[in-house]
Amino acid sequence: MTTKLLTALLLGTSILGSAGMAYAQDVTLNIESWRNDDLAIWKDKLIPAFEAKHPGIKVTFSPMAPTEYNAAINAKLEAGSAGDLITCRPFDLPLAQYKLGQLDKLNDLPGIENFSDVAKSAWTTDDGKDTFCVPMASVIHGFIYNKDAFDQLGIKVPTTNDEFYAALDKIKADGTYIPMAMGTHDQWEAATMGYYNIAPNFYKGEDGRIALIKGEQKLTDPQWVAPFAELAKWKPYLGDGFEAQTYPDSQNLFTLGRAAIYPAGSWEISGFNTQAQFKMGAFPPPVQKAGDPCYISDHTDIGIGLNSKSPNKEAARTFLSWVASTDFASIYANALPGFFSLNTTPVELKDPLAQEFQSWRQKCKSTIRHSAAIVGRGDPNLDLETWRESANVINGTVTPEAAAKKLQDGLDSWYKPAK
Repeated sequence: MTTKLLTALLLGTSILGSAGMAYAQDVTLNIESWRNDDLAIWKDKLIPAFEAKHPGIKVTFSPMAPTEYNAAINAKLEAGSAGDLITCRPFDLPLAQYKLGQLDKLNDLPGIENFSDVAKSAWTTDDGKDTFCVPMASVIHGFIYNKDAFDQLGIKVPTTNDEFYAALDKIKADGTYIPMAMGTHDQWEAATMGYYNIAPNFYKGEDGRIALIKGEQKLTDPQWVAPFAELAKWKPYLGDGFEAQTYPDSQNLFTLGRAAIYPAGSWEISGFNTQAQFKMGAFPPPVQKAGDPCYISDHTDIGIGLNSKSPNKEAARTFLSWVASTDFASIYANALPGFFSLNTTPVELKDPLAQEFQSWRQKCKSTIRHSAAIVGRGDPNLDLETWRESANVINGTVTPEAAAKKLQDGLDSWYKPAK
Protein backbone atom coordinates (compact mmCIF):
# COMPACT_ATOMS: atom_id res chain seq x y z
CA MET A 1 0.00 0.00 0.00
CA THR A 2 1.40 3.39 -0.96
CA THR A 3 1.97 6.11 1.58
CA LYS A 4 -0.50 8.37 -0.23
CA LEU A 5 -3.25 5.72 -0.16
CA LEU A 6 -2.66 4.96 3.52
CA THR A 7 -2.82 8.67 4.35
CA ALA A 8 -6.07 9.02 2.42
CA LEU A 9 -7.63 6.07 4.22
CA LEU A 10 -6.61 7.39 7.62
CA LEU A 11 -7.98 10.83 6.77
CA GLY A 12 -11.27 9.30 5.65
CA THR A 13 -11.52 7.33 8.90
CA SER A 14 -10.83 10.49 10.86
CA ILE A 15 -13.62 12.41 9.10
CA LEU A 16 -16.08 9.55 9.62
CA GLY A 17 -15.23 9.36 13.30
CA SER A 18 -15.67 13.09 13.85
CA ALA A 19 -19.19 12.94 12.44
CA GLY A 20 -20.19 9.97 14.60
CA MET A 21 -19.76 6.35 13.66
CA ALA A 22 -23.41 5.90 12.67
CA TYR A 23 -23.37 8.66 10.07
CA ALA A 24 -20.67 8.99 7.40
CA GLN A 25 -22.22 12.35 6.56
CA ASP A 26 -24.88 14.56 8.12
CA VAL A 27 -28.42 13.17 8.08
CA THR A 28 -31.15 15.81 7.86
CA LEU A 29 -34.52 15.09 9.43
CA ASN A 30 -37.59 17.11 8.49
CA ILE A 31 -40.48 17.61 10.95
CA GLU A 32 -44.00 18.16 9.63
CA SER A 33 -46.26 20.19 11.96
CA TRP A 34 -49.33 22.43 12.19
CA ARG A 35 -47.79 24.44 15.06
CA ASN A 36 -46.46 27.39 13.06
CA ASP A 37 -46.57 29.46 16.25
CA ASP A 38 -43.73 27.26 17.54
CA LEU A 39 -41.26 27.88 14.71
CA ALA A 40 -38.99 30.16 16.76
CA ILE A 41 -38.99 27.75 19.72
CA TRP A 42 -37.88 24.85 17.55
CA LYS A 43 -35.33 26.92 15.66
CA ASP A 44 -33.82 28.72 18.65
CA LYS A 45 -34.17 26.23 21.51
CA LEU A 46 -35.20 22.66 20.73
CA ILE A 47 -33.20 21.89 17.59
CA PRO A 48 -29.92 23.44 18.86
CA ALA A 49 -30.25 21.41 22.10
CA PHE A 50 -30.70 18.17 20.16
CA GLU A 51 -27.98 18.83 17.59
CA ALA A 52 -25.47 19.72 20.30
CA LYS A 53 -25.79 16.20 21.72
CA HIS A 54 -26.18 14.36 18.40
CA PRO A 55 -23.51 15.43 15.90
CA GLY A 56 -24.24 14.09 12.46
CA ILE A 57 -28.02 14.64 12.68
CA LYS A 58 -29.50 17.91 11.47
CA VAL A 59 -33.16 18.81 12.00
CA THR A 60 -35.50 21.19 10.19
CA PHE A 61 -38.96 22.18 11.41
CA SER A 62 -41.44 22.79 8.57
CA PRO A 63 -44.85 23.86 9.86
CA MET A 64 -47.89 24.63 7.73
CA ALA A 65 -51.15 26.45 8.43
CA PRO A 66 -53.11 24.65 11.18
CA THR A 67 -56.34 24.61 9.16
CA GLU A 68 -54.57 22.96 6.22
CA TYR A 69 -52.59 20.37 8.14
CA ASN A 70 -54.97 17.40 8.29
CA ALA A 71 -55.63 17.27 4.56
CA ALA A 72 -52.10 18.29 3.59
CA ILE A 73 -50.27 15.74 5.74
CA ASN A 74 -52.54 12.94 4.53
CA ALA A 75 -51.85 13.91 0.92
CA LYS A 76 -48.08 14.05 1.51
CA LEU A 77 -48.07 10.68 3.28
CA GLU A 78 -50.04 9.10 0.45
CA ALA A 79 -47.70 10.62 -2.14
CA GLY A 80 -44.59 9.54 -0.26
CA SER A 81 -43.39 13.15 0.04
CA ALA A 82 -43.88 13.72 3.78
CA GLY A 83 -41.02 14.49 6.14
CA ASP A 84 -39.30 11.98 8.38
CA LEU A 85 -41.19 13.02 11.52
CA ILE A 86 -44.93 13.67 11.68
CA THR A 87 -46.41 15.85 14.41
CA CYS A 88 -49.48 13.96 15.63
CA ARG A 89 -52.83 15.42 16.52
CA PRO A 90 -54.61 13.34 19.17
CA PHE A 91 -56.69 10.25 18.45
CA ASP A 92 -58.42 9.56 15.16
CA LEU A 93 -56.20 11.22 12.50
CA PRO A 94 -52.92 9.53 13.47
CA LEU A 95 -54.73 6.26 14.24
CA ALA A 96 -56.01 6.19 10.67
CA GLN A 97 -52.50 6.95 9.42
CA TYR A 98 -51.09 4.10 11.50
CA LYS A 99 -53.73 1.68 10.21
CA LEU A 100 -52.74 2.63 6.65
CA GLY A 101 -49.12 1.78 7.44
CA GLN A 102 -47.99 5.40 7.24
CA LEU A 103 -46.63 5.64 10.80
CA ASP A 104 -44.25 3.18 12.46
CA LYS A 105 -45.01 1.27 15.64
CA LEU A 106 -42.97 2.70 18.54
CA ASN A 107 -43.56 0.06 21.23
CA ASP A 108 -39.84 -0.67 21.54
CA LEU A 109 -38.59 2.92 21.25
CA PRO A 110 -36.13 3.70 24.07
CA GLY A 111 -37.89 6.23 26.28
CA ILE A 112 -41.49 5.28 25.45
CA GLU A 113 -41.66 3.68 28.90
CA ASN A 114 -41.53 7.22 30.34
CA PHE A 115 -45.24 7.69 29.58
CA SER A 116 -48.32 6.29 31.31
CA ASP A 117 -51.13 4.53 29.47
CA VAL A 118 -53.29 7.66 29.86
CA ALA A 119 -50.51 9.82 28.40
CA LYS A 120 -50.18 7.46 25.42
CA SER A 121 -53.92 6.95 24.94
CA ALA A 122 -54.22 9.55 22.16
CA TRP A 123 -51.65 7.65 20.08
CA THR A 124 -52.36 4.02 20.93
CA THR A 125 -54.62 1.53 19.15
CA ASP A 126 -58.02 0.83 20.67
CA ASP A 127 -56.85 -2.52 22.02
CA GLY A 128 -53.92 -0.82 23.79
CA LYS A 129 -51.31 -2.94 22.02
CA ASP A 130 -49.51 -0.51 19.72
CA THR A 131 -48.26 3.05 20.30
CA PHE A 132 -47.35 5.06 17.20
CA CYS A 133 -46.49 8.60 18.41
CA VAL A 134 -44.38 9.89 21.29
CA PRO A 135 -46.52 12.08 23.59
CA MET A 136 -45.25 15.67 23.70
CA ALA A 137 -47.74 17.73 25.70
CA SER A 138 -51.17 18.07 27.19
CA VAL A 139 -53.35 21.01 28.20
CA ILE A 140 -55.12 21.21 31.56
CA HIS A 141 -58.56 22.68 32.22
CA GLY A 142 -59.52 24.80 35.21
CA PHE A 143 -60.29 28.40 36.15
CA ILE A 144 -57.99 31.42 35.95
CA TYR A 145 -58.86 34.29 38.28
CA ASN A 146 -57.93 37.91 38.91
CA LYS A 147 -55.99 37.86 42.18
CA ASP A 148 -56.38 41.60 42.64
CA ALA A 149 -60.16 41.28 42.37
CA PHE A 150 -60.24 38.40 44.86
CA ASP A 151 -58.07 40.34 47.32
CA GLN A 152 -60.17 43.47 46.91
CA LEU A 153 -63.39 41.58 47.64
CA GLY A 154 -61.93 39.32 50.33
CA ILE A 155 -62.64 36.12 48.44
CA LYS A 156 -60.78 32.90 49.18
CA VAL A 157 -60.01 30.52 46.33
CA PRO A 158 -62.98 28.12 46.16
CA THR A 159 -62.48 24.39 46.49
CA THR A 160 -66.11 23.20 46.68
CA ASN A 161 -69.20 24.00 44.61
CA ASP A 162 -70.77 25.91 47.48
CA GLU A 163 -67.66 28.06 47.86
CA PHE A 164 -67.57 28.59 44.09
CA TYR A 165 -71.11 29.95 43.93
CA ALA A 166 -70.61 31.99 47.10
CA ALA A 167 -67.64 33.66 45.40
CA LEU A 168 -69.68 34.32 42.25
CA ASP A 169 -72.53 35.78 44.31
CA LYS A 170 -70.15 38.11 46.16
CA ILE A 171 -68.57 39.32 42.92
CA LYS A 172 -71.98 39.92 41.36
CA ALA A 173 -73.31 41.76 44.40
CA ASP A 174 -70.31 44.09 44.45
CA GLY A 175 -70.81 45.01 40.80
CA THR A 176 -67.22 46.02 40.01
CA TYR A 177 -66.51 42.91 37.95
CA ILE A 178 -68.42 40.51 35.73
CA PRO A 179 -68.25 37.34 37.82
CA MET A 180 -67.22 35.03 34.97
CA ALA A 181 -66.06 35.75 31.39
CA MET A 182 -67.49 33.21 28.98
CA GLY A 183 -69.84 33.51 26.04
CA THR A 184 -71.90 30.96 24.16
CA HIS A 185 -71.80 32.48 20.66
CA ASP A 186 -69.00 30.21 19.42
CA GLN A 187 -70.38 27.20 21.33
CA TRP A 188 -67.11 25.28 21.67
CA GLU A 189 -66.12 27.21 24.82
CA ALA A 190 -69.35 26.13 26.54
CA ALA A 191 -68.19 22.53 26.19
CA THR A 192 -64.41 22.89 26.36
CA MET A 193 -64.21 25.35 29.25
CA GLY A 194 -67.59 24.34 30.63
CA TYR A 195 -68.72 20.72 30.45
CA TYR A 196 -65.34 19.09 29.75
CA ASN A 197 -63.81 21.21 32.50
CA ILE A 198 -66.12 20.32 35.39
CA ALA A 199 -67.66 16.98 34.37
CA PRO A 200 -64.80 14.62 35.39
CA ASN A 201 -65.50 15.40 39.07
CA PHE A 202 -68.99 13.96 38.60
CA TYR A 203 -68.33 10.84 36.50
CA LYS A 204 -64.98 10.10 38.23
CA GLY A 205 -62.57 10.70 35.40
CA GLU A 206 -61.20 7.64 33.65
CA ASP A 207 -63.62 5.32 35.47
CA GLY A 208 -66.60 7.06 33.90
CA ARG A 209 -64.98 7.62 30.51
CA ILE A 210 -64.08 3.95 30.11
CA ALA A 211 -67.50 2.87 31.38
CA LEU A 212 -69.15 5.04 28.71
CA ILE A 213 -67.02 3.42 26.00
CA LYS A 214 -67.93 -0.04 27.30
CA GLY A 215 -71.63 0.81 27.39
CA GLU A 216 -71.74 0.37 31.18
CA GLN A 217 -72.78 4.01 31.64
CA LYS A 218 -74.91 6.34 29.55
CA LEU A 219 -74.88 10.10 29.09
CA THR A 220 -78.35 10.15 30.63
CA ASP A 221 -77.07 8.71 33.92
CA PRO A 222 -77.11 11.15 36.87
CA GLN A 223 -73.33 11.60 36.96
CA TRP A 224 -73.36 12.74 33.31
CA VAL A 225 -76.44 14.98 33.61
CA ALA A 226 -75.15 16.72 36.75
CA PRO A 227 -72.47 18.77 34.92
CA PHE A 228 -75.19 20.18 32.66
CA ALA A 229 -77.17 21.14 35.75
CA GLU A 230 -74.11 23.04 36.97
CA LEU A 231 -73.72 24.84 33.64
CA ALA A 232 -77.36 25.93 33.85
CA LYS A 233 -76.46 27.74 37.09
CA TRP A 234 -73.74 29.77 35.34
CA LYS A 235 -76.12 31.98 33.33
CA PRO A 236 -76.65 34.75 35.94
CA TYR A 237 -72.90 35.20 36.34
CA LEU A 238 -71.81 35.62 32.72
CA GLY A 239 -72.77 39.26 32.25
CA ASP A 240 -75.18 41.00 29.89
CA GLY A 241 -75.25 39.78 26.31
CA PHE A 242 -73.12 36.70 26.90
CA GLU A 243 -75.14 34.86 24.23
CA ALA A 244 -73.52 37.10 21.56
CA GLN A 245 -70.08 37.09 23.19
CA THR A 246 -67.32 35.47 21.15
CA TYR A 247 -64.19 33.71 22.39
CA PRO A 248 -61.96 36.76 21.76
CA ASP A 249 -64.55 38.92 23.53
CA SER A 250 -64.26 36.75 26.63
CA GLN A 251 -60.47 36.82 26.53
CA ASN A 252 -60.52 40.61 26.29
CA LEU A 253 -63.02 41.03 29.12
CA PHE A 254 -60.75 39.08 31.42
CA THR A 255 -57.36 40.48 30.40
CA LEU A 256 -58.70 44.05 30.54
CA GLY A 257 -59.66 43.44 34.17
CA ARG A 258 -63.41 43.59 33.68
CA ALA A 259 -64.13 40.00 34.76
CA ALA A 260 -62.96 38.21 37.89
CA ILE A 261 -62.95 34.55 36.75
CA TYR A 262 -62.24 32.93 33.41
CA PRO A 263 -63.19 29.25 32.78
CA ALA A 264 -60.00 28.24 31.08
CA GLY A 265 -57.58 25.95 29.42
CA SER A 266 -53.90 26.24 30.23
CA TRP A 267 -53.23 27.20 26.60
CA GLU A 268 -54.29 30.74 27.60
CA ILE A 269 -51.27 31.26 29.88
CA SER A 270 -48.78 32.69 27.39
CA GLY A 271 -51.27 35.14 25.90
CA PHE A 272 -52.69 36.23 29.23
CA ASN A 273 -49.18 36.80 30.63
CA THR A 274 -48.51 39.38 27.94
CA GLN A 275 -51.92 41.07 28.07
CA ALA A 276 -53.14 41.14 31.68
CA GLN A 277 -51.84 43.95 33.91
CA PHE A 278 -52.90 42.26 37.16
CA LYS A 279 -51.83 39.23 39.17
CA MET A 280 -53.43 35.96 38.15
CA GLY A 281 -54.03 32.67 39.88
CA ALA A 282 -55.77 29.42 38.98
CA PHE A 283 -57.88 26.78 40.70
CA PRO A 284 -59.08 23.34 39.58
CA PRO A 285 -62.76 22.52 39.09
CA PRO A 286 -64.39 22.60 42.54
CA VAL A 287 -65.51 19.29 44.04
CA GLN A 288 -69.06 18.70 45.23
CA LYS A 289 -68.15 18.59 48.91
CA ALA A 290 -65.00 18.96 50.98
CA GLY A 291 -62.88 15.82 50.98
CA ASP A 292 -64.17 14.45 47.69
CA PRO A 293 -61.48 13.17 45.30
CA CYS A 294 -60.78 15.59 42.47
CA TYR A 295 -60.35 14.95 38.77
CA ILE A 296 -58.90 17.18 36.06
CA SER A 297 -59.11 17.18 32.30
CA ASP A 298 -55.42 16.80 31.46
CA HIS A 299 -56.03 16.46 27.76
CA THR A 300 -53.43 14.86 25.53
CA ASP A 301 -52.90 17.39 22.76
CA ILE A 302 -49.75 16.86 20.69
CA GLY A 303 -47.33 14.03 19.85
CA ILE A 304 -44.78 13.10 17.18
CA GLY A 305 -44.37 9.96 15.09
CA LEU A 306 -42.12 8.34 12.47
CA ASN A 307 -43.06 8.33 8.80
CA SER A 308 -42.94 4.69 7.71
CA LYS A 309 -41.33 5.75 4.40
CA SER A 310 -38.57 7.82 6.00
CA PRO A 311 -35.14 6.96 4.55
CA ASN A 312 -33.56 8.04 7.84
CA LYS A 313 -35.27 5.83 10.38
CA GLU A 314 -32.28 5.24 12.64
CA ALA A 315 -31.66 8.96 13.03
CA ALA A 316 -35.41 9.62 13.37
CA ARG A 317 -35.71 7.09 16.20
CA THR A 318 -32.74 8.76 17.92
CA PHE A 319 -34.63 12.04 17.72
CA LEU A 320 -37.87 10.49 19.01
CA SER A 321 -36.02 8.98 21.98
CA TRP A 322 -34.76 12.48 22.77
CA VAL A 323 -38.34 13.80 22.57
CA ALA A 324 -39.21 11.11 25.14
CA SER A 325 -36.51 12.42 27.49
CA THR A 326 -36.74 14.83 30.41
CA ASP A 327 -34.32 17.18 28.60
CA PHE A 328 -36.85 17.77 25.84
CA ALA A 329 -39.75 17.94 28.30
CA SER A 330 -38.10 20.68 30.34
CA ILE A 331 -37.20 22.86 27.35
CA TYR A 332 -40.59 22.47 25.66
CA ALA A 333 -42.76 23.00 28.73
CA ASN A 334 -40.89 26.17 29.75
CA ALA A 335 -40.80 27.58 26.22
CA LEU A 336 -44.57 27.09 25.91
CA PRO A 337 -46.08 27.56 29.39
CA GLY A 338 -49.46 25.88 29.51
CA PHE A 339 -48.41 22.95 27.30
CA PHE A 340 -47.41 20.36 29.88
CA SER A 341 -45.04 17.46 29.56
CA LEU A 342 -46.66 14.02 29.63
CA ASN A 343 -43.41 12.44 30.83
CA THR A 344 -43.76 10.62 34.16
CA THR A 345 -40.75 12.54 35.49
CA PRO A 346 -42.02 15.93 36.76
CA VAL A 347 -40.72 19.00 34.95
CA GLU A 348 -39.69 22.05 36.96
CA LEU A 349 -41.58 24.98 35.46
CA LYS A 350 -40.56 28.61 35.74
CA ASP A 351 -43.94 30.22 35.03
CA PRO A 352 -45.97 30.52 38.29
CA LEU A 353 -49.37 30.10 36.62
CA ALA A 354 -48.15 27.02 34.75
CA GLN A 355 -46.74 25.71 38.03
CA GLU A 356 -50.17 26.05 39.62
CA PHE A 357 -51.92 24.12 36.84
CA GLN A 358 -49.29 21.38 36.86
CA SER A 359 -49.46 21.01 40.65
CA TRP A 360 -53.00 19.67 40.35
CA ARG A 361 -51.60 16.45 38.92
CA GLN A 362 -50.20 15.68 42.37
CA LYS A 363 -53.57 15.90 44.13
CA CYS A 364 -56.13 15.11 41.39
CA LYS A 365 -56.52 12.23 38.96
CA SER A 366 -56.03 13.02 35.28
CA THR A 367 -58.42 12.13 32.50
CA ILE A 368 -59.07 13.26 28.92
CA ARG A 369 -62.15 14.71 27.22
CA HIS A 370 -64.59 11.84 27.08
CA SER A 371 -65.73 12.60 23.51
CA ALA A 372 -62.19 12.47 22.12
CA ALA A 373 -61.69 8.72 21.88
CA ILE A 374 -63.85 6.05 20.19
CA VAL A 375 -67.29 7.52 21.06
CA GLY A 376 -66.50 10.66 19.07
CA ARG A 377 -65.94 9.04 15.67
CA GLY A 378 -69.49 8.79 14.37
CA ASP A 379 -72.29 10.95 13.01
CA PRO A 380 -73.75 12.80 14.79
CA ASN A 381 -70.37 13.72 16.25
CA LEU A 382 -70.47 13.65 20.04
CA ASP A 383 -67.94 16.46 20.43
CA LEU A 384 -69.81 18.89 18.16
CA GLU A 385 -73.14 17.92 19.71
CA THR A 386 -71.69 18.56 23.18
CA TRP A 387 -70.66 22.04 22.04
CA ARG A 388 -74.22 22.83 20.98
CA GLU A 389 -75.99 21.31 23.93
CA SER A 390 -73.66 22.91 26.48
CA ALA A 391 -74.38 26.32 24.94
CA ASN A 392 -78.11 25.60 24.86
CA VAL A 393 -78.14 24.59 28.53
CA ILE A 394 -76.30 27.75 29.59
CA ASN A 395 -78.62 29.87 27.43
CA GLY A 396 -81.58 28.21 29.13
CA THR A 397 -83.17 26.96 25.90
CA VAL A 398 -82.99 23.27 26.86
CA THR A 399 -82.94 21.44 30.17
CA PRO A 400 -79.93 19.44 31.36
CA GLU A 401 -81.96 16.24 31.02
CA ALA A 402 -83.03 17.06 27.46
CA ALA A 403 -79.46 17.88 26.46
CA ALA A 404 -78.17 14.60 27.87
CA LYS A 405 -80.91 12.64 26.09
CA LYS A 406 -80.09 14.33 22.77
CA LEU A 407 -76.44 13.30 23.14
CA GLN A 408 -77.22 9.72 24.15
CA ASP A 409 -79.78 9.30 21.36
CA GLY A 410 -77.18 10.49 18.87
CA LEU A 411 -74.59 8.10 20.26
CA ASP A 412 -77.04 5.18 20.24
CA SER A 413 -77.80 5.82 16.56
CA TRP A 414 -74.33 4.66 15.47
CA TYR A 415 -72.28 3.37 18.42
CA LYS A 416 -72.50 -0.21 19.62
CA PRO A 417 -70.11 -0.91 22.51
CA ALA A 418 -67.83 -3.89 21.98
CA LYS A 419 -68.76 -6.86 24.13
